[in-house]
Amino acid sequence: MMTNHVKRSRFLMAIAAIVALHGCNDSDPAEPEMPEKGIQVRAHATYGQVLTDSVGHALYFFARDADGNSACTGNCESAWPVYYSSDAGINAEIDASDIGVHIRADGSMQTTYKGWPLYYFASDEAAGEVNGDGVGGNWFVAKPDYSVLLVQNQLVGADGTSYTADLTPGEGQTKYLVDAYGRTLYGFVNDRYDTNNFTNADFSNNGVWPIYESEIKAVASVANREDFAEIMVHGRMQLTYKGWPLYYFGQDAMRGENKGVSFPSPGVWPVLQLDSPEAPMP
Repeated sequence: MMTNHVKRSRFLMAIAAIVALHGCNDSDPAEPEMPEKGIQVRAHATYGQVLTDSVGHALYFFARDADGNSACTGNCESAWPVYYSSDAGINAEIDASDIGVHIRADGSMQTTYKGWPLYYFASDEAAGEVNGDGVGGNWFVAKPDYSVLLVQNQLVGADGTSYTADLTPGEGQTKYLVDAYGRTLYGFVNDRYDTNNFTNADFSNNGVWPIYESEIKAVASVANREDFAEIMVHGRMQLTYKGWPLYYFGQDAMRGENKGVSFPSPGVWPVLQLDSPEAPMP
């Protein structure tokens, strides 16, 4: 005959088994997922890693925004609506230091990434669509891994003179290569194919014309990725375009500046354009 103690022990074991079984019930409702916030990095079958808003709509850069101010106003905004989010930099995949805010001419705010104001494309009807890349040769899907992009901008030398694309004095927009942050890139007329003839072995003159130290990553889609290569210069990597080693100009203090085109005279340190000729062989 079972004692009261045994009966009580069996009763408690049964209760524990019921509680454990209930806790393992797959039909229990799962914890609701928190919605994503801020800029996301999404994989795209054609464009690789692209930046989107929190629900997957692609974001874009505009080549006319060379100085970091939006050149898309008026009717342009209907096709390319502005992106702004106060949570833009909250995603751990995004370096918060790359996120900024541009105050537009009308006082409204626009999120920037690496200095580029961000836009949507009105013809991207669904999340995951990227229909705006390359439009007009001036719109590029935003990516976190660009090595080289393009701007369309007025050339203004260190001498204060405005220059056209062929480096003659005059007004006119020129489309040329820049880095991921919109900083102007140059070639040197005395260099040869994949050969840097300027930089000293001790880099004592690197402050004047710093080499562009980058590996080949993503490039603007209107450029041919095969035109880019990497060379070693005194133990450091330099990116080239059509054989031209790429440099910054030390006096370009701000994004959008291209003062090097007149230093020491026009044509010695030109900006690089899509139709620039290949560098001559050594």
